[in-house]
Amino acid sequence: MSAVLGTDQVVQIGIIVKDVETTATKYAEFLGVAKPDIIITGKYEEALTEYKGQPSEATARLAFFHVGPSLDIELIQPDEKPSTWREFLDEKGEGVHHIAFFIKGMKEKIFELGAQNISLVQKGEYTGGRYAYMDSSKDLKTILELLEND
Repeated sequence: MSAVLGTDQVVQIGIIVKDVETTATKYAEFLGVAKPDIIITGKYEEALTEYKGQPSEATARLAFFHVGPSLDIELIQPDEKPSTWREFLDEKGEGVHHIAFFIKGMKEKIFELGAQNISLVQKGEYTGGRYAYMDSSKDLKTILELLEND
């Protein structure tokens, strides 16, 4: 994969949760750190979220724990609207949803992964960049998240 992505460094582990406030409190206690602020992903007009090729109004409540020089644990509480987060919670319950890598050339990486039967599930924008969730669960047993900052 590193040849395709251009890196082998994991920068994030994403965990789907039912209650981000409670789980963030537990992680803060476990790690011995302050509980981070809970943020809400942008609405469609900002995020331009697409899920399975269709526009999605889905949002999520997030908490980020910086657990190393370049690694975050992201807690994700999805709303009820269609998204990869909601699908995961409904089908599998709480747990590890994805591992993420910073990449350059989002469109090219999506295309290259698609050629390896790793399909785009969801994509969107965030302040300063964009993300794409790629379904690598058949071979890698989890979803890959591609993160590209401007």
